[in-house]
Amino acid sequence: MIGKTILTNKIGHFIFPFLFVLLYGSGFVGAKYGLPYSTPLSFLTLRFFIAGAILLLIAKILKESFPSLTDIFYISVAGSLTVATFSIGVFISIDMGLSPSLSAIIIALQPIFVAILAKSFVDEEVMPRQWFGLIIGLFGVLLVVFHNMDFSTAGLYSILLSVVGLLGLTFGSLYQKKYCSNMSLFTGGSIQSLSSGFICLILLLLFDSYKIIWSSEFVYALSFMAIGVSIGALSLLYIMIQRSEVSKVASLFYLVPVSAAITGYLIYDEVFDLLTGLGVVIVAIGVYLTNKK
Repeated sequence: MIGKTILTNKIGHFIFPFLFVLLYGSGFVGAKYGLPYSTPLSFLTLRFFIAGAILLLIAKILKESFPSLTDIFYISVAGSLTVATFSIGVFISIDMGLSPSLSAIIIALQPIFVAILAKSFVDEEVMPRQWFGLIIGLFGVLLVVFHNMDFSTAGLYSILLSVVGLLGLTFGSLYQKKYCSNMSLFTGGSIQSLSSGFICLILLLLFDSYKIIWSSEFVYALSFMAIGVSIGALSLLYIMIQRSEVSKVASLFYLVPVSAAITGYLIYDEVFDLLTGLGVVIVAIGVYLTNKK
């Protein structure tokens, strides 16, 4: 029984990060795929309400009890940062013309930010080897997205919005680790998705217009972002935050642009050459050094 448990943990230690990177990285391309058929806030409002409803239904079927009002507040705050703020910043910046590759580079700063703040927020010490891995990983990310970087359409506001997304993801991950480590995936996930949906709905009514073209492409993008990313990828992220140091989990975000680059190559025929492959190897080495025990 002990041997089986150890084997299961080892499998999870490999499978969870792999699936998270695959799903989360594909989300950048999913945003690009669906945005031509809707406004960003229309897309996100539907996405989060669909994900929240599915998670709530699962929680009801499993008869999970809901957390206390205090915990609901903490979970909602974490969701408003990790889910809503991050997604709003990235979606609107891409809709304004910022290339997904440049947005991915900005988001790839998250592991560095988390490492800097980890000691103050969650009392985690980042070792010199981990710092070295983080720096190597960032260099690898630059190589991966180098060919697809487009500064010509990158206005100041679109860049700032991606920075807002970066800050939401950074502080949300730290807040999640500190206050929501024992959050249930289904009840907690439904609270975070629904609270994010209401935030997007309020912003939609105040600053945006509702617009959706119900094409097959939009339905595919919405389904993938709601189920694959909002439920699948975020659930994996929360599991990993519970099990490991937040700075180590953050290093996986270096692999997200790699996943986005591969998906972009398969769907949009974006460049993936020897330099990109070298960047992938360097990113892998950086993540390995950061997470090595």
